[in-house]
Amino acid sequence: MTTLSLLTPSGRLTLGNLLGALRPMAARTADAFYGISDLHAMTTAHDPALLRARTQEMQALLLAAGLEQATLFRQSDVPAHTGLTYLLECTAYTGELNRMIQFKEKGRGRESTRASLYTYPVLMAADILLYRPRHVPVGDDQRQHVELARDLATRFNRTYGEVFTVPEISTPRAGARVMDLADPTRKMSKSVEGPGTILLLDPPDVVRRKVARAVTDSDTGPGAVRPDRETKPGVTNLLDVLAACGGSADGITTYGELKREVSDAVVAVLEPVQKRYTDLAADPAHVASVYEDGAARARKVTEPVLATARAAMGL
Repeated sequence: MTTLSLLTPSGRLTLGNLLGALRPMAARTADAFYGISDLHAMTTAHDPALLRARTQEMQALLLAAGLEQATLFRQSDVPAHTGLTYLLECTAYTGELNRMIQFKEKGRGRESTRASLYTYPVLMAADILLYRPRHVPVGDDQRQHVELARDLATRFNRTYGEVFTVPEISTPRAGARVMDLADPTRKMSKSVEGPGTILLLDPPDVVRRKVARAVTDSDTGPGAVRPDRETKPGVTNLLDVLAACGGSADGITTYGELKREVSDAVVAVLEPVQKRYTDLAADPAHVASVYEDGAARARKVTEPVLATARAAMGL
């Protein structure tokens, strides 16, 4: 069964990405297509040089995180993604796109937005339908987009003939949910670099400084180091990070001890990733060849699907 996941280079990968997404992805590499959705990063104003740099960094980090056995590719290197998008735009309705929550959120307060931000849910649908997966594991924040992909596939098949597999939505096994160290009410995000975000390439001294400054609370009495997501979100987040990194909170009674243990555990988890990244960064030709081979495999899978869809629509 095909596994598909794409990550957008809208920022630099974080500890949250590693523990919540990359580790589960590394556990499933057989028949897996993992892409870097660089086209999605162009839906808002961007610096071309920065996009290129972030994409290259992400390419090496996915390898460093253990995904080398999967098919790795850049979305922009597989023309079927944009080719199918237009065909699906001819199947979608503006009313559907008007209801997309992320478009409303990213466009809120702006005088104007790029047309690509409005239509990118259709590109996401193309990303999915090209690989004909039977199940799409998705979190709540992306569920609406997969539902649109299902609707477009159903409508296309009904109008033009059976071309697409209508995927079922599945709830993935939850990876570690890492919250921002400075604001534990929101997820650690690669799009928001700050004192509460641990980047995968942060050196040990930076990691320790960020953890030392992590938000806790004023409770310093007996039993202060305990999980309680409602009243102690910062402490709970640190405990979650410690557990996800293989550490233990047994015997920890103070926040200072907790932060030292978290720092040690995070540094230990990042060390092999950073070492592997350094080796890969020194051999860009190897990284490029991996993604070129992956793009070739992705094109082999997606081009027949696009050709079938074009024929079905009369092209």
